Amino acid sequence: MNLWRRVPTLPLAPPPPVLRGGGGWSSSPGTQYGPGASWPNPVHAPAPTVAKPSTHVLLFFLTLFSMMVAGAMQQGVNPLLGWDQLVHLVEGWPFAATLLAILTVHEFGHYFAARRWGVKASLPFFIPLPYLSFLGTLGAVIRIRSPIPHKRALLDVGASGPIAGFFVAVIACAVGLPMSRIVDGGYFGQLPRQLEPDTIQLGAPLLFEFLSNWLLPVVGDEQLVLLSPVAFAGWVGLFITAFNLFPVGQLDGGHIAYALTGAHRVVGRLTFAALLALGAYGLVSLVANLPPGWPTGWPGWLALAVLLTLFGRDHPPTHNPGIPLDGLRRAVGILCFVIFILCFTPVPFGALAG
Repeated sequence: MNLWRRVPTLPLAPPPPVLRGGGGWSSSPGTQYGPGASWPNPVHAPAPTVAKPSTHVLLFFLTLFSMMVAGAMQQGVNPLLGWDQLVHLVEGWPFAATLLAILTVHEFGHYFAARRWGVKASLPFFIPLPYLSFLGTLGAVIRIRSPIPHKRALLDVGASGPIAGFFVAVIACAVGLPMSRIVDGGYFGQLPRQLEPDTIQLGAPLLFEFLSNWLLPVVGDEQLVLLSPVAFAGWVGLFITAFNLFPVGQLDGGHIAYALTGAHRVVGRLTFAALLALGAYGLVSLVANLPPGWPTGWPGWLALAVLLTLFGRDHPPTHNPGIPLDGLRRAVGILCFVIFILCFTPVPFGALAG
């Protein structure tokens, strides 16, 4: 499946018109479970600073605005070029609303699971990123302000977000794919005339490939799928779900791996090594002339490896590590890694037109 989506680069200028195919990517970089290598001591830890509800509301609406700007720019207009252009902000609504829904459901999945176990958790902090990201956001996080009592609670908190966001992302893909356009063009990397500059090729995870084959007409070898804003937001939801489920550090997958297996350190180190290998291959494929037929890579995995190095590749222990998981939670943990396989693609971003 040859998937493409327009993602304007910076600095911004009035972009050329693009194909409009009906209405239009997500999530958090992992729940923050506090700094350092251990949970805060419930007796000696200082009282955490609690943000006012107005802070969360303000960040939510700033992120919505930033994402609407990004969505409008994907449609070929820049609503910030002048007061008379603000009317075009509404064109970013399908992308922004879909992506923000995935983010919100993901984070509140964590939040309500934490509250169920009596764990103090903040409301989601949404992170706007205008102009510097073609998504308009860096995602969202919640902060855990008290120790996770045991592995059962840890698995519930870690798994609830990705599972909840995953289902919303699947719905977005199912709704958005029929809105997408199939355009005639080249094949094997040749770009069709219909594609505008800054249109990027996207990798197709297994689940997205299945949904595309099911919901779209037969796509010929010389045709490309130009994703709608809603489908693109769904695609991003799947990508971020996979991103969060890497079983390493304090990503959601790291929490699940810690709760699920005693070999979580081995799993984390193998995952970190795989990220380094994928990123290094992507960097080599970017600067070297690979033999014909060799797949390209994506160097962005190196950035994730750097972040994991900065914030810690190991997982702190729970407050009562001796309490084991029950069978149902083990099944949920395994389900999460099945979801990871369905959502993962080794090369999420490929060639850039123009």
